[in-house]
Amino acid sequence: MAIRKIREDGDEILRKVCKPIEKMTPRLRTLIDDMYETMYAANGVGLAAPQVGILKRIVVIDVCDGDSYTLINPVIVEADGEQIGEEGCLSLPGLAATVKRPNHVICKAFDEEMNEITVEGEGLLARAICHELDHLEGILYKDKAEDGVYRIDLPNEE
Repeated sequence: MAIRKIREDGDEILRKVCKPIEKMTPRLRTLIDDMYETMYAANGVGLAAPQVGILKRIVVIDVCDGDSYTLINPVIVEADGEQIGEEGCLSLPGLAATVKRPNHVICKAFDEEMNEITVEGEGLLARAICHELDHLEGILYKDKAEDGVYRIDLPNEE
């Protein structure tokens, strides 16, 4: 396993639509392992393949609920409710924004064995699923920000 370089805002790969996965390969398994290692090293709760420079429809998520999720070719099939809260991203370090997301989602995807799975999420897990799936479409959270993006790594000066 290896920690990969996280692409940051301004890198054109973050704005591209990712390609679906047809079959699992040893190279994709290594990518998934590397994505988890990279996400944990950066203290993230999710990471999408384009964030490490790979235009494939893969995301990994761990919101510390006791489970981690590898989602291949994920699609949200149901979304309801509403939550408004602060969001950040490993590709926009030191920044955050207020973003409106569904409070509940159901996502169909494939796991690392290419078995179809369904993941149901509420609250933070729903937010993370929506955020990471946006990456697969070339969308960043700042595109959905309620009032623009602000710095979170500097003291608030008023």
